[in-house]
Amino acid sequence: MHDHPALKTPVCDLLGCAVPIVQAGMGGVARSELVAAVAQAGGYGLLGMVREKPELIRREIRAVRARTDRGFGVNLIPYGTDPTLLEEELAACFEERVDSLCFFWKVRPDLIRRAKAAGCKLLYQVGRLDDAIVAERAGADVIICQGSEAGGHVHGTVSSLVLLPQVARAVSVPVIASGGFASGSGLVTALALGAQGIHCGTAFLATEESFAHESHKRRVVEAASEDTVYTDIFAINWPPKSPVRTLRNSVTESWQGSWLGHGPDDFPRTQVAEEEGRPVYRFSTDSPLRNMTGDLEQLAQFAGQSCGLVDQVRSAAELVASIMAEAQEVLARLNAR
Repeated sequence: MHDHPALKTPVCDLLGCAVPIVQAGMGGVARSELVAAVAQAGGYGLLGMVREKPELIRREIRAVRARTDRGFGVNLIPYGTDPTLLEEELAACFEERVDSLCFFWKVRPDLIRRAKAAGCKLLYQVGRLDDAIVAERAGADVIICQGSEAGGHVHGTVSSLVLLPQVARAVSVPVIASGGFASGSGLVTALALGAQGIHCGTAFLATEESFAHESHKRRVVEAASEDTVYTDIFAINWPPKSPVRTLRNSVTESWQGSWLGHGPDDFPRTQVAEEEGRPVYRFSTDSPLRNMTGDLEQLAQFAGQSCGLVDQVRSAAELVASIMAEAQEVLARLNAR
């Protein structure tokens, strides 16, 4: 790692990282290998433990700690998780004394207070200005501002370019930009709009350490930004009308013109893949993972519009270094004018 004094922001000190790059806690994809690699490279990683059993959460937390002594967090989504399982997930995180928790979707002030009382720093990812304000008032330490360009579940309809400066003006805690950020020029842009760093999912999905299936990584690398679709047909496992951004596939093409307005009960449970004995259904929110077999093309291959900026699969360390090097080049070019 190299020092980047011009790009180090206060949120780096808050999170204990060297560079203002947060790796998104992508469910299934962001496991210990990726999180540890990002932490070692100077960024801040989030384990994607959405709807996972507490035993897996404990195992993944300990696996990160076996690889690095740097801080990291755990991403949970209370809105999409059975309340009993959520309590078990929280208990595992609290017992393991994780550095931070990241929540997403509808703001739960009660959970923010509980996480803070347990000694966790709290990051809240939001897609709407009002939610950012509510999350800060409830005690969130960091707001992750998600624009509609983002991949995976998208909780808003406003682009990063427009939403980010509004959120940065409205709250006093650090804001991290999410949705469309995968490069050094994007980092500089985010800082100019009032953020203190960027939150990247798509770019880190296409890294060697990501737990995504190789076919998913390959599709991200090959895709143009126009190849993403905003839809809620991948609905099984989530509450109704919860849209995602994913790459076009045979399923989205067969539903062209009817991409929105759906819920989990609108689709049959037709198994198309398997994850270590667990059936994986067409129209589910499962994305293709390393340990899955079957017709993975039919699954949701999540990607944000930043896929157009991803042109190769490389290590997480190489990605972090490349973002920071480009950001420094952009700053130098601007300062020379």
